[in-house]
Amino acid sequence: MGFWHSFRHGVHPPDLKALTAAIPIRRLPYPDEIVLPLRQHAGNPATPIVRVGDRVERGDTLARAEGHISAPVHASAAGRVTAIELWPHPDGTHAPAIRIAVERYSPQATRPRVIPEWEGLSHEELIAAVKDAGVVGLGGAAFPAHVKLAPPPEFPIDTLVVNGCECEPYLTTDHRTMVEYPERVQLGIRIMLKCLGAKRAVVGIERNKPDAVDAIRNTLPDDLDVSVLDLTVKYPQGAEKMLIKAVLGRDVPSGRLPMHVGVVVQNVASLATIAEVFETGLPLIERIVTVTGLGIARPANLLVPVGTKLRDLIEACGGMTADAREIVFGGPMMGMAQADLDVPITKGTTGVVVLSRAETRDQPSLPCIKCGHCLDACPVFLNPQHLGALALADRYAEMEQAHLMDCMLCGCCSYVCPSHIPLSQLFAASKARVRKLKVLAA
Repeated sequence: MGFWHSFRHGVHPPDLKALTAAIPIRRLPYPDEIVLPLRQHAGNPATPIVRVGDRVERGDTLARAEGHISAPVHASAAGRVTAIELWPHPDGTHAPAIRIAVERYSPQATRPRVIPEWEGLSHEELIAAVKDAGVVGLGGAAFPAHVKLAPPPEFPIDTLVVNGCECEPYLTTDHRTMVEYPERVQLGIRIMLKCLGAKRAVVGIERNKPDAVDAIRNTLPDDLDVSVLDLTVKYPQGAEKMLIKAVLGRDVPSGRLPMHVGVVVQNVASLATIAEVFETGLPLIERIVTVTGLGIARPANLLVPVGTKLRDLIEACGGMTADAREIVFGGPMMGMAQADLDVPITKGTTGVVVLSRAETRDQPSLPCIKCGHCLDACPVFLNPQHLGALALADRYAEMEQAHLMDCMLCGCCSYVCPSHIPLSQLFAASKARVRKLKVLAA
């Protein structure tokens, strides 16, 4: 099973994880206000069930899931609802959000909860408990976890692939989760195997995290078929299709999902959160966030209440340095630069990277020289230079025919382009345009 160790193409950016790789997780103090977007997961935004003026306790449901692919939103601190209004969102838009004034002297205790014994629950009850807890993928995509737990019966799952790669530069959230909470990761694996009816699990961890490999190996259960595979360090190894190829040697065809080849992929932090739901009864109201980069005074791995504003997070890390230039949510390859310090941390925020002037530089785009580097880098074997030319000409139908929608927006093509053409950004805008045109034509 460990024959492949990697996948074809991809790139090798410097991992830049030394700033926080050895720093233990610590809890962030509660801020004066939290802001909880109703859209912080893939699928439909949640629907509010509270009103302005309501007092809420930590863990209370504020908004219910709207449809199957959606997730509820819970209060991450006790306080009073002050507004339900448009607020700056990490994706660059303004989106509906619930504002809560946090009670300054509250002990932040939760209401008494019945903690279900997961082993005695049926398949449907397990999935309902995960959905009610608002658990989503914590690797960045924020896909509702309960959907992955219930694949259609016509696609039986034989293997759970656990994503411990964390291949994005700078980020150490998953790394510290595996080092500090390996037993919780193992419990999450056990629960998910029961839900899926799968017989085995394989944990893929890149070799630049030897302490994480050891921690997971040392806690492997004796009664389950769970193994650890240390993988070659390469980006984007954490992408589902790439990880499946590296770990199992299976190819997920164009337009298909991992379940079509008998696999479900889940992030280690998501598994730890699923375990925590059945250990504490608490929903997903806080997450581990890496705050790093040469532009931050004190890099850290923090346990952060969801809804904490960026400015409060930066202040807790000693503020920005004099030469700080750019703030990115997520990693530098796929993350999004932020323009407002009031944007909140969401369930999908893996890290906050504060880049210094030395880590950023303006690069004017030049004409494509057709060197082919982007073709050699693309992990899904697209032709980025051709797609880039079509994007600049607004030829979206032809882009779709050239498999634009298979693009993962991983940024490998942009990273290797000697002409500094922002290919990944062009493709992101083009994919949005293709979807809009389809809606208009419907």
